[in-house]
Amino acid sequence: MITGIEHTAIASPDPHKLAHWYVEHLDFVVNYQPAHSKTVFIKAPDGSMIEIIESAPDTKPADGMKAAGLRHLALAVNDFPAAHAKLSGKGVSFLTDVATVEGNTTVFFKDPDGNILHLLHRETPLP
Repeated sequence: MITGIEHTAIASPDPHKLAHWYVEHLDFVVNYQPAHSKTVFIKAPDGSMIEIIESAPDTKPADGMKAAGLRHLALAVNDFPAAHAKLSGKGVSFLTDVATVEGNTTVFFKDPDGNILHLLHRETPLP
């Protein structure tokens, strides 16, 4: 039986550089680096993980928020204003304005490789 999603993979031209950005900007920690690979696993405070692997040369993420495939990673926060202010202070450019709809506050942005991320605070968690 499937019990959940253990990690999501992101392909990057420079896995170590991207991992460092997630550590510096989003409070992830590096939790595993294979000895003979550029792969880096990073972990969020809640235990969810991202595997950052080396991408094929001369490739980049699809543009736009509605192209086919995985389109964004939603990052849950308990203090939206503080998380948004921290990213703003680090020079992150946002793709959207902050929006609150039915108690859910969101904003979209990109990591340095162009992957779409989104901060999310839900007033009431989904069932």
